[in-house]
Amino acid sequence: MTVEAEVWNTYAESKAKRSPSPDTVQSFRWTQYPEHGPTEAVLGDPKTVLEVGFGSGDNAAYLARQGVDVTGVDLSPVAVKNVLDRWGGCGARFIETEAVEYLAKSEERWDAVYSVFGAVWFTDPRELLPLIRDHLNPGGVLAFAHPPAIDGCYGPQGMYKGGFAGPRQFLRRYCYTPEMWRGILLHTGFMDVEASVIEAPEPGHIGTLLVQARITH
Repeated sequence: MTVEAEVWNTYAESKAKRSPSPDTVQSFRWTQYPEHGPTEAVLGDPKTVLEVGFGSGDNAAYLARQGVDVTGVDLSPVAVKNVLDRWGGCGARFIETEAVEYLAKSEERWDAVYSVFGAVWFTDPRELLPLIRDHLNPGGVLAFAHPPAIDGCYGPQGMYKGGFAGPRQFLRRYCYTPEMWRGILLHTGFMDVEASVIEAPEPGHIGTLLVQARITH
């Protein structure tokens, strides 16, 4: 098992204890704040979607219950088990795999690909974005959300799990300003890129970076 999978297993175990009842999940969430931010309309009107790094599975399950054909991938075996226990009957497909590895082997295409605090934040965009581009249908949408970059701290940012003692477990996040993401996506072949920060409901609290882009071919 990779170091990344071990870290995400720990996160999935803690997340499962805090997840709301499935009956209370009534909306698609882009931000870390309940009932805040835009809806799934950011994705357009897709018939098929892929979520890279599905975490709790709530967003994927919500879309599936709206009649969308949903595939979700996540590299944590614990997350997959939790989501199958929680959402196994919702109609979405949940697959244990790493996003780059899955896309490199898959021949499937989707109308939309999205990531909410997921794989787009934690994967080198030079590896992941071209694969996503190549797996979108014409006119397809890529949308992703995660916390904004800290001023002056751009590019790959390493973080250790659980402080600075114990097993050497860490993750890398890829942090850029909205303008930087716009340039990266345009360079990768995306069009109509929109990137902005959704302010938190409480002034002075951490907002949410939301990015949407399309392909034309």
